[in-house]
Amino acid sequence: MKPWSFRKKFVFASILFLAGWFGYEAFKSYKRVSREAEDYTVSKNEILHLEINGVIFNGKKFLSNLKKFSKDKSIKAIVIEINSPGGAVGPSQELFREITRVKKETGLPVICSSTNLIASGGYYAALACDQLVVAPGTMIGSIGVIMEFANLSKLYEWAKISRYSIKSGKFKDSGAEYREMRDDEKKLFQDMIDEVYEQFAGQVATSRNLELDFVKQYADGRVMTGATAVKLKFADVEGTFQDAVDLAASTAKLGSDYKLYKPRKEKPGFFDLIMQEEDEDELNGLAEFQDVLSAKMKNSMSPSEMVKTILKTKFLNQPMYLMPGFWE
Repeated sequence: MKPWSFRKKFVFASILFLAGWFGYEAFKSYKRVSREAEDYTVSKNEILHLEINGVIFNGKKFLSNLKKFSKDKSIKAIVIEINSPGGAVGPSQELFREITRVKKETGLPVICSSTNLIASGGYYAALACDQLVVAPGTMIGSIGVIMEFANLSKLYEWAKISRYSIKSGKFKDSGAEYREMRDDEKKLFQDMIDEVYEQFAGQVATSRNLELDFVKQYADGRVMTGATAVKLKFADVEGTFQDAVDLAASTAKLGSDYKLYKPRKEKPGFFDLIMQEEDEDELNGLAEFQDVLSAKMKNSMSPSEMVKTILKTKFLNQPMYLMPGFWE
């Protein structure tokens, strides 16, 4: 019998790897379903506990859980725990709209709770809730829009790097970091920021049943304590997370006969790490984000990504509902 060639060995090894990978994926799906079935036992009354943590760039996992579990007949109320400095405009607005949609379609009471930080885009999402419960010392507010730019032309000049662009229109490279911004470009971006700001302030006024002129007195990017927010009616009640749960149970007329259900958070497996699969959304916890960032800088961050991180250019040129100074 002739020894196998390298090509045959490679093909055989590839087939074994693929078979193992597909087998692992099937087993992982089975275990996930089994764990959910084991963990999520239907009872008469349940309060769904969801979280919005960290900077809001992508809420797909939160929205998936919101849509999936809110349809279950055993769910009688929803409590959303928020710890976020805000994030991108679009995803923050999407969270607000989908929470509003679920409220309308299901009729379930939705209570928001924050005992730490609920600012900018995080606060925008909370506007969809029926009531907002905050600790007296919670940092809340930062109603506004921010869009940062950087002019690195002097740095490029020092490094003897010449950058330019070939474009189809005069505004196509607006905000480019390799040159100073023109006055007409500044006006273009300011007009856009003003428009998005009006959307934010208007939504606060509508959701909180406040006069728009009153909202704008405080919608200048400032943060306030939870106690002050309650006095000014930017929040409803001072309290803890448990107070929010009790309020949800009371609103749904459950008394003490209920179970608090929190969807299980799946940890990535070995093959997930190899294939760099990310089942979680980008609502990363603040500490988790720093850990991931440090790991990337040590291991796999490219020089261009490292420059963007060090110079804080990764999130430039984007309108953000983000608490100012968070990335400093």
